[in-house]
Amino acid sequence: MRKFRIPHVFIFLSLLIVLCSILSYIIPSGKFERTKKTFGKIERTLVVPNSYQEVPKNISLKSILIGEEVAGKSSPISIFGVFMAIPKGMSSAAELIFFVFFIGAVFNVIQHTGTINALMYRMMDRFRHRPNMLSFIVFLGVALGATFMGMGTEFIALVPLFLLVSKELGYDRLYGIAFFLLAEGIGWATAITNPFNVQIAQTIAEVPIGSGIWLRIIYFIICFSIGFAYLIWYGKKIKKDPSKRIMADDPFELDVKFKKEELTKRHIGIAVSFVVLFSAILYSVQTQGWGLLEMTGGFFIVGVVTMLISGMSGDESMRSLVRGLDLMIVPALIIGFARGIQVVMEEGMIIDTILQYASASLQTLPKVAAAEGMFVFQGLLNFFIPSASGQALVSMPLMVPLGDLLSISRQTTVFAYTLGDGWSNLIIPTNGFLMAVLGIAQVPFDKWIKFIMPIFFIMLALAFVFIAAAVIIGY
Repeated sequence: MRKFRIPHVFIFLSLLIVLCSILSYIIPSGKFERTKKTFGKIERTLVVPNSYQEVPKNISLKSILIGEEVAGKSSPISIFGVFMAIPKGMSSAAELIFFVFFIGAVFNVIQHTGTINALMYRMMDRFRHRPNMLSFIVFLGVALGATFMGMGTEFIALVPLFLLVSKELGYDRLYGIAFFLLAEGIGWATAITNPFNVQIAQTIAEVPIGSGIWLRIIYFIICFSIGFAYLIWYGKKIKKDPSKRIMADDPFELDVKFKKEELTKRHIGIAVSFVVLFSAILYSVQTQGWGLLEMTGGFFIVGVVTMLISGMSGDESMRSLVRGLDLMIVPALIIGFARGIQVVMEEGMIIDTILQYASASLQTLPKVAAAEGMFVFQGLLNFFIPSASGQALVSMPLMVPLGDLLSISRQTTVFAYTLGDGWSNLIIPTNGFLMAVLGIAQVPFDKWIKFIMPIFFIMLALAFVFIAAAVIIGY
């Protein structure tokens, strides 16, 4: 076990493509009939229950090497087809990939202006003698950024600053990263409008982007309250008795020195313009039917306005923009690789066969148990594919029609996915974001696990309750 390592995500996804290609020769090919129905303004493709039929396979030397199409038969994935899967996946996910690129680029521009740092220092000065209030503001800010915008990696550069805040308030190193990591985890899992998980999943599930928001808002409020109460409880405990710190022997010395950033009118202008423009984007998504392309254009406007207000030169603005694009290369490529898995399963005609057997085994279970089984599956899958968008592209093409066959609403299927992906991110060592933060903060993984497990189990139980409620109320 000590020698066992999860391979790089690109290698792992490539191995899944190869595995699914091999399975296209082993798993019987088949298909369901599908029909299109219109719900309001949304045209949705639905699987027709009890319409599954096996399809004979065409296997020949040509089909194995380069592929061969024969009418009335399925074509298992050829050797050349394996290599074509990723380019096809990149092509079919182009709209989503560009959206991810622009989100990262715009937030890097905002970060480059120093607006976030300046706001943090201003809050430290104002609430230095009111630690609970300062903790609440930071916790809320990070949670809102994650739940609405999927922000997380954008805050990594601020980890030393979070530690400084914790030290100034008299807490320990774990508290310093907890009011960042725990808040981010809560925001990510509740996913009110997170573009990297719930909006991608809703796009795949063919439900309106932003729909079903009311339940996610309620869920966010409850999870936020419980999470913040846990943080404050831990803070009070270690202040009262420092020996109860999980890292009791840690001297909590900080190597990084910060240059204090004064809050200027430009910083305020950037923050206000972001809130106004982001609110306009959310409003348009909810009322005007905006999709990924329109949202990408909206965030492009956010970036341009930020550059104009910041007073940066054209060259500096472009350097910060390009740096943001660089940071999104890996997430964007993960999307293409993950979509390649869907490509080979669809072309090999094995998706519907998997659905047929899965639905047959789950149909004996109550709908609540089946939906919660989806939640557990997503959490386990996240260990191997620790990318929300990549995981959505791998699992949702299977989960959505499976939910249809089990009479589980697509909104509930999306909900189970976001919860499964979100909460497992708090504990899985394959989560690069988590491990990067722990490394920067010099917090051993086992110490973090000791701190987070009590609240993790509470959130897990709450997730089961909310998924059950979603099924019962027909969410």
